[in-house]
This record gives sequence, structure tokens and C-alpha cells, in this order.
Amino acid sequence: MADRSTSGRASRRRFVQATGVAGILGLAGCAAPIREPIATSNADGSEQTSTDGGDETEETEEPNGPANPAETDYPYTGVPTIVDLNEQGAETTMRVVPSRHTLVSEAAGGPLELPEVWAWQADDNDPSVPGPILRVEEGTEFDVHLENTEDVRPHTFHVHALKKDWMDDGAPASTGIQVGADESHTYGLTANVPGTHLYHCHYQTQNHLDLGMYGIVRVDPVDYELPDKEFFMTVKEWDSRLSNKFAGGNTEYSHRDRRPDVFTINGRSAPYTFHPEEGSPFVVKEGDRVRIHVTNNGYESHSIHLHNHRFEVVEKDGGVIPPAARHEEDVTSLAPAERKTIEFTADADPGIYLVHCHKVHHVMNGENYPGGMLTAIVYESAMDTPQFADAMDKAGYEG
Repeated sequence: MADRSTSGRASRRRFVQATGVAGILGLAGCAAPIREPIATSNADGSEQTSTDGGDETEETEEPNGPANPAETDYPYTGVPTIVDLNEQGAETTMRVVPSRHTLVSEAAGGPLELPEVWAWQADDNDPSVPGPILRVEEGTEFDVHLENTEDVRPHTFHVHALKKDWMDDGAPASTGIQVGADESHTYGLTANVPGTHLYHCHYQTQNHLDLGMYGIVRVDPVDYELPDKEFFMTVKEWDSRLSNKFAGGNTEYSHRDRRPDVFTINGRSAPYTFHPEEGSPFVVKEGDRVRIHVTNNGYESHSIHLHNHRFEVVEKDGGVIPPAARHEEDVTSLAPAERKTIEFTADADPGIYLVHCHKVHHVMNGENYPGGMLTAIVYESAMDTPQFADAMDKAGYEG
């Protein structure tokens, strides 16, 4: 790690370098460390009950949740990577790796984690939640090789929006094709719909999607013009009981009684979202034209609000919004599986401005606010402020 300045503030150069990869995915100040566990199972918590005999007590098991997860020995997930399919022969090999997933690190006030997720892995990159971003140019024919060598469950690869042959749809309820343990299958696809699209496993979707098997396919249109800054932002709510149940925890769970208690941006909860390497801050310079591809991979709608910046929605679900139909706004709602691309100019008073879901209970970790589905737009010129240093301390970043 780079040295801190004599004022104790995080190095601006080091921070900007660190966000070179993680920053593509999407820092916010004023977040307090998590002090209370999140109780999410059907248990009531730990209590003592007197017996008729006198001193003996009976202690119930602690409820499983992100602050008290069931124990597994799986490896931890990494951060999502961008896979440029046109730079690697228009193909990728995808695997599914059972993993543990950090929501908030110990250094950032946790630990909070999910003890079992099923993480997508592309080629030799780390498994991650969300999965890797598959980027491809419009018109490219590409292959996704699904090799199910790391898991015992069947899986499939299903992508939204792209027109494809019936047998490449990745939905076993209609195609009859699923990829069992130690089996492989190749999906032949064409990047024929420009825009930002979702992919996910479509086998037992109520479990597989909700345990992390989702990601983005980005199809860049012909003659695509990059903005000054471009980011990807995926939001999701989780009921941690499902993860704990599959990890062997003492947890009851029904999909008909789903009660989300975890809220993430790019797989992390605030304040860990502020971390430039593990989280996803939007780092900008004054005057930058900024483009953010926002996707909702959860089961609930989320209203995304930007502080002190007005934006236009320029794409929705693979369709370009005509300029005459655009208007400036500061909050946009996304239904499950919906995708929007927003654009704005970084023209505010340089500082740190929150980006969050405006269902405010989604911006919490348990009973602690702020947390959850929260990140921020960070101006580079604000990195020498005590507010920025405080945010980095809370995020556990020592760069």
C-alpha cells in the first residue's frame, strides 16, 4: 500500500489507480460502522431460560444471517472482471463455483457475508458475484462454453434480449437442455441487439439467480463512442436465509416468505461499496461526460437517486431513447430485470455525492443507517478533504 500523506488522508493517486478496474463497476461518506448483527432466520435470537432446579440455563442457537453466517470452507469470490469477447476470439468458457461472498469486510465494520453463493467464473478469472461483464461488438457471433466441472447441480446460460436459436435460449423448461455435473454445452449467440442485457442461470431460477448467478452482457453498437467515464452498476436485494440454508445453517426458508435483509451494489453493501478495489465508487473529474449502465438483478423494484446531478435515460432494455423523448431527472426506477443507461455531465460543486436506492430501508445494514444499497460520485479534486479520508477509513481502505 502507498504511504499516507502527513495529514492522514488517502493518497489521491493511489486511489485513482485502484479504481482503474473496480471503478468500472460503479464511495459515499458518512457511513457508520456496523455494530449490531442482522437477525434474519426464524429464530428469536439468544435467550436464557431458568429451569425449576435453579442455576442451569438453556441457550438457543444464534440466528443465521450475514453477521452470523453458517460455516463453509469455500473460497471467497473476487471482483467482477470485464471480458472483451472480440479480443479473445469471440468465445469464453463459463463455470459455476460454490463460494463465500463478503458483503462488508471486517476492516469496514463487518464482517458481513453470505456463506454460500454460486459464482460465475469466466475463463481463468476469479469467480465473482455479480458475474463477469461480457462485452462484445454488435454483429459478432460468439460462443459461451458452459463447463459444469466445479459444481454438483445442473446449470444453464440464459441471456436477455438477444435473438437466438430455440436450443440456445438456456431455459430447460422449454428446451429440455440443462448442463449436469461434469457436463458441458456450447451456446451459439449473436450480438444482434445493442445495449446492456442480463444473463443468468435458468435452472431452478428461484434458487440459482438468488444465490448470485447473474451478470451483464454489454453489446456495443457499431461506431460506439465512449464517454469520458463509463461505469456498470448492478443492484440486488437478498434474503440471507437462503444462503444460510444451502450452507447447512439452522435456517427455515420459503420462497413464498422471502424477506430481504441484504442490499447490494455490485455485490457489496456500504460502507464496503466505497472501497476503490473491492467496491465501486464513481470517480470523475469536473466536466466529464459520465455514462452509467444500471441493471436490477433482484426480485423487487429499486429507485436509484443521484445527489446534485441531473441525468437523462438514453437507453432502456436494449432500446435507444430518442433525444426528443429524453428529459432531465434525478431518480429512476428499475423493475426486476430492467436495464437503463443514464448520462450526465459532472458539473456540480466538486465533492462527494451519494447514489442510492430511495427505498430508504434498502440503505441499511440491519438496523444501522446508512449502509446497504449506497455508493457515490466522487470528484478527484475532493480527495484531499477530511470527508474523503473519513469515508476511506470507514471503507477499510488504507491506500
